[in-house]
Amino acid sequence: MPTTETPAPTTLDLTHIRAQFPSLSQLVNGHPAAFLDGPGGTQVPQRVIDAISNYLRHDNANTGGAYATSRNTDAMIADARAAMADFLNCAADEIVFGPNMTTLTYAMSRSFGREISGRDFGAGDEILVTRLDHDANVSPWLALEEQGVTIRWAEIHQQDCTLDLADLASKINDRTRLVAIGYASNAVGTINPVKKIVALAHAAGALAYVDAVHYGPHGLIDVQDLDCDFLVCSTYKFFGPHMGVLFGKREHLARLHPYKVRPLTDAVPNRWEWGTLNHECIAGITACVDYIASLGTAHVGTAALGRPSSAARPSDRRAAIISAFEAIHHYEHGLMARLMTGLSKISNIKIYGITDPARFAERCPTIALRVVNQTADQTPLALSKKLGDEGFFTWDGNYYALNLTERLDVEKTGGFLRIGLVHYNTTEEVDRLLIALEKIAAR
Repeated sequence: MPTTETPAPTTLDLTHIRAQFPSLSQLVNGHPAAFLDGPGGTQVPQRVIDAISNYLRHDNANTGGAYATSRNTDAMIADARAAMADFLNCAADEIVFGPNMTTLTYAMSRSFGREISGRDFGAGDEILVTRLDHDANVSPWLALEEQGVTIRWAEIHQQDCTLDLADLASKINDRTRLVAIGYASNAVGTINPVKKIVALAHAAGALAYVDAVHYGPHGLIDVQDLDCDFLVCSTYKFFGPHMGVLFGKREHLARLHPYKVRPLTDAVPNRWEWGTLNHECIAGITACVDYIASLGTAHVGTAALGRPSSAARPSDRRAAIISAFEAIHHYEHGLMARLMTGLSKISNIKIYGITDPARFAERCPTIALRVVNQTADQTPLALSKKLGDEGFFTWDGNYYALNLTERLDVEKTGGFLRIGLVHYNTTEEVDRLLIALEKIAAR
């Protein structure tokens, strides 16, 4: 049986945290449910459930009306923009809501496509994507090949699933108009040096578009520090409802031309939000941001939670978010070290990505693995099914990181088994998983 001597230091009150998530108390075949599927979507605390149901119960209305529930809806959306502005460290009018990150990115790529015959893009201009990314930050840009854009590919180091930065830099030139990169890999957990890559893009006069969907629950995002032009994330990946959020620098949101219906205002950011938004889920966004902030309020106080922010004046909620992610990082990396130590003792398991403990700061607690020389009942799908019967919720396949699984030559044989830890997971869950995985993976 694998041993787990590596400690998981606790800086969070796990009893209090887990009590806020109703779904965590479920049983599967008599086994406690262990939600290790965070990369596919996290569970939500009760306050998010309450915010959604309370909106539907009391204020369900469309925007812009001259009556109470409509005005309340307007105020609720403004509150959610302020919450996400605190989460990303930007101005509230630089926040765009959409159904998901993929839809928002396709909307932006179509807008870029309108520029091809105009002043910004021309046939033969280039967009750089990477082999490490989720396809939602690849296919929307590939679609522009139809309009004459050349797509360039940044390669990876296969031994540790990290970007080849020399290759990436060599492919940025005076024809590059946009560099599309992920903050962290949703398949193997690699955290990319985004700030450095944004600087490379800007030095060549290109824009930088960052997919932060997978990084969102694990680390602090600061778009001002990154200086990225766009950044997209999904609130259902950090304890909120199924919604997408896009940050765009105000100058770009005002300059680019969205496809939209004629009566829609041309003001930023509303010109990018078409049709009636999902108001009840937007109500849940403020609740999920405030949940994260609550994890850090022991250090900064609670006086201004919920107070709107601006890019010029950091809010107390932003300070609480910073403190919360310090605690989350500390706890999650302890859990990850415990899991990686145990996995390393299972002889026929291969872990993909960074495995050197000295480099764990370069990865999220998202682990992709396979059984070496797998049999028909040891494929990633078979492992996930067997673990699921014992209450461990994991994912198998490529997770839409198709270029990565193809590059590593695992796509045809089932991709990976993915274990995704977040801060509500426990050392007990990790230890039970290691015992179950060793038994299932044994030849």
